[in-house]
Amino acid sequence: MIARLIQRVFGKKTAAAKKSRLQKIPLEQHGLTRERILPCALKVTDTLQQGGFAAFIVGGAVRDLLLGKTPKDFDVATNATPEQVHALFRRSRIIGRRFRLVHVMCGADTIEVSTFRSNGLVTEDDDDRATDATGRIVRDNVFGNQEDDAERRDFTVNALYYDPASQEIWDYRGGVADIERKTLRMIGDPATRYREDPIRMLRAARFAAKLDFKIDEATRAPVAELADLLENVPPSRLFDEMLKLLLSGHALRGVHQLRAEGLHHGILPLLDTILAQPEGERFITAALHNTDLRVQAGKPVSPAFLFATLLWHELQSDYKARIAAGTKPAPALFEAMDAVLDRQRERLAVPRRLDGTMKEIWSMQARFEQRSGSRPYRLLPHPRFRAGYDFLLLRAQSGEVAQELGDWWTTFQDASEETRAAMLLPETQGAPKRRRKRGKKPAVASEQAGEA
Repeated sequence: MIARLIQRVFGKKTAAAKKSRLQKIPLEQHGLTRERILPCALKVTDTLQQGGFAAFIVGGAVRDLLLGKTPKDFDVATNATPEQVHALFRRSRIIGRRFRLVHVMCGADTIEVSTFRSNGLVTEDDDDRATDATGRIVRDNVFGNQEDDAERRDFTVNALYYDPASQEIWDYRGGVADIERKTLRMIGDPATRYREDPIRMLRAARFAAKLDFKIDEATRAPVAELADLLENVPPSRLFDEMLKLLLSGHALRGVHQLRAEGLHHGILPLLDTILAQPEGERFITAALHNTDLRVQAGKPVSPAFLFATLLWHELQSDYKARIAAGTKPAPALFEAMDAVLDRQRERLAVPRRLDGTMKEIWSMQARFEQRSGSRPYRLLPHPRFRAGYDFLLLRAQSGEVAQELGDWWTTFQDASEETRAAMLLPETQGAPKRRRKRGKKPAVASEQAGEA
């Protein structure tokens, strides 16, 4: 009741203060024309506006366009409720529990539409907003106005609204100026915002790496103290955020940014060990650099391959420990794979559907060492050969195995049958095979045979 009274008394003053900060930046100043907006996103905003609702392109798309980048997604914010949005678009669906959103489909494109949300005071009576004991928001469907919506967004550079009708940018928190300064700044009190959603700490590291921005000092300061809050985040959300970082096209810089902020302990604590070893650092650097090049070139990247590289050295350590304890190589490898994946899954919910591919890539590495007889021929048709071969090249590039091994397979896979036969190595001369002793037939059997 007290909170509601405060809101009634001071609410109008607060809203007026927010409104006074609004800058409507015209087209001639920012240069962002509606022709640069995805047609499906324009269709969504135009339809909503024709239906009598406010509708804006919002967040990262506006930011990226101002930076001269091509947005990965175009999101729309509106004052229409999810049900009202859904009613306007035949090909749409309402999704989400923590935040209720609408996905509108146009051909192969999907536009995510969110309703303006409140950032005001709430009480225990507000069933649509809930937090846990640490202050983390677990459900937030309290709708508000556009000014409130801007306040509840994470960073100033993401609180930008583009109106395709007027071609104006509505800037409530100086986001355009921060883009010009290449600064990532949290809206509101950073410590409070991190407690509301600890994922924002990971987003700060990801955006700083992706945009090549510096993190504002006030935004960075609470991270070291609050990094442990990531343990309170569902592993599935951690995985989604980590995957965004790894597929951002700036994974190498992002991983180093995570480590610089001390955030990797809740996700990939093994980075300390890997990056402290020259060989491990070279391997991770090569893997992430190659991933960045593929993403920037628009080529597909396999999440299974990515996590196979990140967990490789932890697998090796576990495998060697089992061998030292007396376990035979084959079972030691498979036990180590299961143990490493189970340990990692406690922190990061790597989907089990990726396990098979990761295990095949790992187990294939020993088979690349076998270059005699029919073994290389049997490996070539393996469905994961290309992934295993690319992994081998990373190991060669980092110095973990001889470059000659990678070169041999590069040549062998495309060579003629005659060349392949000439490339095969001679069988290793090991200990002579012992002949199998045939057991003597029982005397009774001999007598029965004689009688027969």
